[in-house]
Order: sequence, then C-alpha cells, then structure tokens
Amino acid sequence: MEQIKPSTGMDYLKKMGISTLTEEDNSLALALGGLQKGISPLEMAGAYATIANDGEYIEPTFYKEVLNKARQTILKPKQEKRRVFSKEVAFILKNILTQPVVGSNGTATYCKINGVDVAAKTGTTDDNFDRWLCGFTPYYTAATWYGYDQNETVDFNNRNPAGLLWANIMSRIHTGLRSARFEKPNTVSSAIICADTGKKARTGCKNTYTEYFLWLTTPGLCDEHSGDEVGNTNSSTTQNRTNTQEIVQGITQDIDATEPPRTDLNETTGITTNNEYQNTTTNTSVNTNTTNNANTNRVNNTTNSSSTNTSTSNTTGNRVNTNTGGSSTNTTSNSTSQNRVNTTNSTTQTNEANTTNTVRSEEE
Repeated sequence: MEQIKPSTGMDYLKKMGISTLTEEDNSLALALGGLQKGISPLEMAGAYATIANDGEYIEPTFYKEVLNKARQTILKPKQEKRRVFSKEVAFILKNILTQPVVGSNGTATYCKINGVDVAAKTGTTDDNFDRWLCGFTPYYTAATWYGYDQNETVDFNNRNPAGLLWANIMSRIHTGLRSARFEKPNTVSSAIICADTGKKARTGCKNTYTEYFLWLTTPGLCDEHSGDEVGNTNSSTTQNRTNTQEIVQGITQDIDATEPPRTDLNETTGITTNNEYQNTTTNTSVNTNTTNNANTNRVNNTTNSSSTNTSTSNTTGNRVNTNTGGSSTNTTSNSTSQNRVNTTNSTTQTNEANTTNTVRSEEE
C-alpha cells in the first residue's frame, strides 16, 4: 500500500462498486480495512465477484426479469459492467485467496468443497466486534458478516460464526453441480520460488513454493543458495482441471469447525509456503478488504440484536443481497448477462432473521 499509495487502492475499490469511502480512508490503514464507514456485505460480495468474474465488475441486481400474466417479459435489469483489471491479475488473486482454504496455516480450511476450487478470506476487527468471511468458487461468491448493532465481542466457542454460515450455505448450494476449477490463462507463468529470497529457486534452496506471475515479471535466480535452477512442473494442464465429470456431493452434517490457531506475527520470520503472502507486485493494486473498523461494520435494515449478512455471486456474473433481520445470509450466483436473486426470510426464536438469496448461474 505504501508503494502504490492509498489513493490508488481507493480508485480500484470504487471501480469494484464500493461507495462508502471517505477522504479519511486515504491512509495506510486502508490496507487492513480500516475504513470510516466500512463496507456492506452487498458491496463486498460485488467486489469479490469482480475477482471471480476475471476482473469484470457487474452491478448486482435482485431480479432476472418481470413477467406479466401472459408470461411476457416486461422488465429486465440494466446492470452496469466495467473492466477493472485483467484476467491474469484476477487469476493471481484467486490463487492467493485459495491459501486460507488449502494452505497449511489456512484460517478457513473448513470452507473446502470437494471437487470445487474455493477462494476465501477471513476478517476480524479489534475485540472481535466483527467477524467476516468473504470468498467465491467458479459458481458463486459470498460475503458474510456477523456482529451486533451495538459493538459487542463475538464469542462463539472458538469459532467464526460468519465462516460457519459461509461454509454450510456454500457447501449446500453446490450440491449436484459439476466439479469446477479456476482456469489459469496461458499468459500467466509459474515458477518455483525460494522462500528465503523471493527469487527463483536453485537446487540448494530448502524452503520453496510455487508462485504465479504476470508475463515478464518472474524474478531472477536465488543469490543466496547454490545449484541449478529448479524446474517448474506446475504446468497449465495441471492447473486447469475443468474437464472432470465429478458431481459435487452435498454435506450430510452441519460444518461446526473450530478456528485454527492464529499465528503471532512477532514469531513469524521469512516467507512461508502460503502464497497468501506472495505476489505483492501483481495484486497490490486491488484492495478488497474483509476487515473493517469496529464501529462501522453494520448493514442497512438490521433491526435485531445480532446480525450476519451473506451476499453471493458467481464467476460468470455478480449478484448480491442485503439483510432484513439481525442475522442474515444473502447468497447470489451470477451469469455474465443476468443477475438473479430469490429472497426467503425466516425468523428464529432467538430473534435472528435469516435471509438466503440464491441464483442459478446458467442462462434460463
């Protein structure tokens, strides 16, 4: 953020549909989600869907079309669309965001969906006033927030309630869909990197990982270890696994995983094998934050004591929803030309209303 300047990050956020930015947000705290007014789950899902949609922002909508009694279409939504960044940058961001799910130190490992690539990012504010989980698959994007109207620590038995909502909803709505993976553009290259230097690994490098790069941005060889350059075996054929015919199986029991232990940043040295900490030259211009100020992460129309908001959209289009009760979940799947959302509201005995919006990704 210091290199690209906060104003550049704000420009990208605005292009991704974020409307709540203020002049006070033009600071380095923007990198951590330190915003004066925060971001609603609706806009957060729309922004994350920009990554899932290969760098194209599609304005969220709540309906596909309006029909008259003769089943004739009398109204269709007009959605704004714009290119925010390239599909190459989008893929690198996707790859980074898979690490919280599949990485050895991932904070959202319970969000895995067998047969489907999952990208996700958790978020927490001071004193656990707000809990987030934002993420997407090739089918859907979802942004979930959990908190209270008046700041109160979220204590959920060592669990992230926003993450558990995300995992259970997303696992279920993918049931019966075909396996799907994030496709790597041919113009993105990969290399085996030395974790000690951040450069291409030699045979003498002991701690390595695979990283993806924009064309002609691959670093030079490691200058701290000896040996020949390590060959890259991660070809596009291994990354693009979209031809499988596997059908996603639904979960049979609710996901109720505890949070992985958090890493003390003071004890972290060097670069880990988690690509979440890499690719700083290719993704710093895009800032989609899942952690907001403790006093600002609230969603419109929340009337009950606790709130959870989930908005979803898929890689082929963007749709997102809002909440009507203290706890709400909005799920949206998108196609490139249509945005569809069906809203169902129910209120539990604990005075928490759950709102779930689902949209089919294929054309109807």
